[in-house]
Order: sequence, then C-alpha cells, then structure tokens
Amino acid sequence: MPDLTSFGFLPPRLQPGLRSRSITAENPTGGKGAGGRTASMLGPGRKGRPCLTLPAGQTTTLADIDGPGRITHLWFTFPDHTDAVGFVLRDIVLRAYWDGETEPSVEVPIGDFFCCGFGARALVTSLPILVAPTGGMNCYFPMPFGTNARLTVTNEHPVDVDGFFFQIDYELSDHIDEQTGRFHAQWRRQNPTTAGRDYTILDNVTGRGAYVGTYLAITALQRHWWGEGEVKFYLDGDEEYPTICGTGTEDYAGGAWAFQDRLSADHEPQVLTFNAPFCGYPQRLTNDPSRQSVYATAMAPSHGLYRWHLPDPIHFTTDLRVTLQQIGQVGPGIFERSDDVSSVAYWYQHEPHTPFPAFPSRDDRTPR
Repeated sequence: MPDLTSFGFLPPRLQPGLRSRSITAENPTGGKGAGGRTASMLGPGRKGRPCLTLPAGQTTTLADIDGPGRITHLWFTFPDHTDAVGFVLRDIVLRAYWDGETEPSVEVPIGDFFCCGFGARALVTSLPILVAPTGGMNCYFPMPFGTNARLTVTNEHPVDVDGFFFQIDYELSDHIDEQTGRFHAQWRRQNPTTAGRDYTILDNVTGRGAYVGTYLAITALQRHWWGEGEVKFYLDGDEEYPTICGTGTEDYAGGAWAFQDRLSADHEPQVLTFNAPFCGYPQRLTNDPSRQSVYATAMAPSHGLYRWHLPDPIHFTTDLRVTLQQIGQVGPGIFERSDDVSSVAYWYQHEPHTPFPAFPSRDDRTPR
C-alpha cells in the first residue's frame, strides 16, 4: 500500500541500508560517483550531456534499476512544439514496469500523467503532481519495487523530440516489506461517450489495493453544464450499485456550483480554476491550443480536474471498478449527454495485476 508518510513534513527515514541515487542523462545508470562525467566545451564534468533526443517511433529506456528500493521523485521537461504534426504531450507515452513484468503497471501519455490534458500544458500545484511555469513536470508518488524498476518513454510524434531533460530520484534498500503495493496508472479515453452509459475510469482490477487518485480531461461536446455526473466506486463484489457514490463531477474535484464565483440570475458568473494539495481544477481551455493556424480558433470548452485520495485512499480487497456518469443540467432539469472524456486512474496493488486494455493509437489519443 502507499507509504502516506512520504506526503508529510516528517524527518527522513534513517533506516539502515538506505542509499540515495539519481538517474539523469548525465548519469544514466545512477551509479555511485558516476554523475556528470561527460565533457563539454568547458571541459570534463561541465554539463556535457544534460538531455536526450527521443527518436521518432522509438522507445527509450530512462531507468533500469535493480532493487529493492523505491522511486521517490520524477522530473521531466521538454519543448512541446504542438503544431501541425501533432501534440507532443499526447504523443510521448510513459510506461513503468516493476520486478521483471512484461506488461506495464504505468501506461499513460506523458502530459496526462502530469495532469496536462488535451495536449496542452497547465500549471498544477498539488501535493503529488506539480507542473511549474514553462513546464517542469514533477511527480512525488512513491513507487516501490522489489527486484527491478524499468521506466521507458515511447516517442510516437512524427519527428524527433530534442531537449528531453529528466531526473529520476530513488533510494535503494536492503529489503522491502512483502505487503508493499506497487504503483499503477492507466489512461483511457472515449470520444464521444455513449449517452446513458457511465464512462469507465478503471475496471478489471483484482486483488488487494488502494485507489489514490483520478485525473479527468473532459471536452464538452454539447451545450449547458456538463458536470452533474457522479463518480462511483464499485468495491469487492459490488454489481449494479456502488459502495461509494459522489454527488457530481465538480464536487468530486473539491469544487461546487459549476466552479462559478456566484449564483445569480442578474450577473454573468465567472468560472474559476484553482489548485490545492489534494484536489483542483487547473485547466479550462476555450481556444485551440494546437497553434495550427495564425489565430487560435474557438473550441469546445475543455476542463482538467484532479482528485488525490491520499489522506482518504479507497481500499479494496478483491476487486475495483470506477466509473463516471455523463449527466448535464439545463435549468432545473438534468439530461444524459455525450462528451469527449479521458482519464488517468492512479492506484497501488499487490502484483500480479490484470493486463491493461490495448493502449489507444496515436490517432485515437489526438485531441479533436
């Protein structure tokens, strides 16, 4: 299960056998005393290899670590160059494999993993995910492993991606508790959703674990308010009805009343984005971010929301399914609607995990 003490301001663990390491382009193995050796025009050890080029159509292994240990921090940045040839944030796929797996435990477009949906950057200031101005992407979810951890990125962009900077911080230890769950993250998309049928955020999860977070990227394809749908958690044999059922999409993300600053028939309300440690609405797009024309053209409003279940993880013993209703509101009435919805589910569980659904193609991931 997640080590939630990692998210508090507590003294570092002084457990015998802990060793700190870090993998970058300057030290691709994380070896002790092996960092920063490549020469530059300034001489040996003077920033000779600060970044990588990701070749188009190829998978690059960023880390291949023998354990036991745990990854404590990820940091990435790269030019997104979203233009006529595609959306880099959706075209690069991040995967993670624990303990010799052949099926990934993490499989997410790199932008969505860091709560930047629609192929566009957002400022995100939450506890486990932080995206700083100009695109420094940080993840603080602890990622434990027993025998091995392998992280890869696959560049499905039509051209090479230059200037890919990264740092993977981790600690090695002498042993890992057998009850420690492994980190998982899975991306899905349905465009459009089917009216009257709940969107699936996650299903076919079996075993024991804890659900720790959701990122939703919703593009409203119909008029009026889009967020009356409830988030449902079906736990341990639930069938038609869930054990945990929320009250609305914006409520799930910690907001209320359609994220408006006022409820008034006399004044036009303002929709307010926000970031907080465990929930947020950091992304609201009303213009085309693709830069494919001189002038940004109008687009259906797109909304990025996150909710971290860190102080309140959703525990399951045998199985888990998570869904989102697609319900809108106009006046006092509600209606079934269809939108473009994508999501990232974040959870911990004991291995082995059920293989993920087939990962959507680049074309099926492209914001439209």
